[in-house]
Amino acid sequence: QVEKRLELVKQVTHSTHKKLTACLQGQQGLDADKRSKKLPLTTLAQCLMEGSAVLGEDSLLGKMLRLCGEAEDKLAQELIHFELQVERDVIEPLFVLAEVEIPNIQKQRKHLAKLVLDMDSSRTRWQQSAKSSGLASNLQPSGAKADALREEMEEAANRVEICRDQLSADMYNFVAKEVDYANYFQTLIEVQAEYHRKSLALLQTVLPQIKAQQEAWMEKPSFGKPLEEHLAVSGREIAFPVEACVTMLLECGMQEEGLFRVAPSASKLKKLKAALDCCVVDVQEYSADPHAIAGALKSYLRELPEPLMTFELYEEWIQASNIPEQEKRLQALWNACEKLPKANYNNIRYLIKFLSKLTEYQDMNKMTPSNVAIVLGPNLLWPQADGNMTEMMTTVSLQIVGIIEPLIQHADWFFPGDIEFNVTGNYGSPMHVNHNANYSSMPSPDMDHADRRQHDQARRPLSVATDNMMLEFYKKDG
Repeated sequence: QVEKRLELVKQVTHSTHKKLTACLQGQQGLDADKRSKKLPLTTLAQCLMEGSAVLGEDSLLGKMLRLCGEAEDKLAQELIHFELQVERDVIEPLFVLAEVEIPNIQKQRKHLAKLVLDMDSSRTRWQQSAKSSGLASNLQPSGAKADALREEMEEAANRVEICRDQLSADMYNFVAKEVDYANYFQTLIEVQAEYHRKSLALLQTVLPQIKAQQEAWMEKPSFGKPLEEHLAVSGREIAFPVEACVTMLLECGMQEEGLFRVAPSASKLKKLKAALDCCVVDVQEYSADPHAIAGALKSYLRELPEPLMTFELYEEWIQASNIPEQEKRLQALWNACEKLPKANYNNIRYLIKFLSKLTEYQDMNKMTPSNVAIVLGPNLLWPQADGNMTEMMTTVSLQIVGIIEPLIQHADWFFPGDIEFNVTGNYGSPMHVNHNANYSSMPSPDMDHADRRQHDQARRPLSVATDNMMLEFYKKDG
């Protein structure tokens, strides 16, 4: 049984040793330094560090390459240590077992077989001697030759006995040592576990540093990113594309006919969006093309993962627009406004105030509140659904116009107080004047978001007639 097992164990150990050796990335048999130079991870680390030096520490990529290069170099050192340990504690013992210990036992077995043949041969010679002497089979042959043959036979038998004992001892030792052989594989898993633990600890140490560099880098794209994330990264209250486009349009686009309705040049729009993503805008270049600016603003709003007026309040906005009585409808829209998150509220307030100002020039730009609501409404509010967006928008577009149009018409009622469009002071743009500022029923612009909610009970919508009358009055007054 043990003999059969010997051959099987030898085969399994040999193939395991071969496959395990193939897993080593470093060159077997070399010392740690020489192995390290030929390791793929080391060459990767060197490449990253060289790239970092080329790009410099003042670029985000340069910083990332340096941090990653240092991390990969440390991982390479851990890998070298791991492979040397596996080689010493697993691969070499498996080699000795497959190529030395088991073959030695098998050689011993072959040697025993040869000794048995020698013993049988000497016994045959001795028996032949007895026959030739003509002695009875029960008598021992005598004489010098016979004595020599007998001694030879006894010596051969003795050698067989010694070899058989040695072979038995080796085989029993092999069986007894199976627990040691099995331990090689336990060692392999333990060494791997320790290597992965150390590697993970290294990566967990460097990852926060990499993330910190990313977060500290201000030049992040804003298109297609969540509003709150962009505001948090840039430390702003109004999204950069919104403010940049509004301030530029205040300078050059208020009297442009069909603003937001006329499609811009695709190449100009693409270039402006890319520039806004880098927070770099050449005002002079785009002052001659207000349609590109308006297109970029629409694109930013449409590409937000969630509409500015939020998915959560979608049903409430739609229900409010369906109320037939005007006062109740305006109040319901105001209630929905007050439920907007702070970041969304600030940006929608900023935008609606601007659109209201835009419609003051409707005689020249032909953009009435209704026209503005038609072209911009679908970019401010849309339903959260996986269906056909075109079909869906056809059914709800009228309702969305019914939400946005009154917001623009009564901008100063929904969002009281003056507003400084040029928040960061990059462009010289006028303030929005609140025509209804003298109405005591309006909440104070200094109120915070929570106080405005409490003020709800004391507030009721002004009629459209009063609102328009006040607007006309201020126009006449110059």
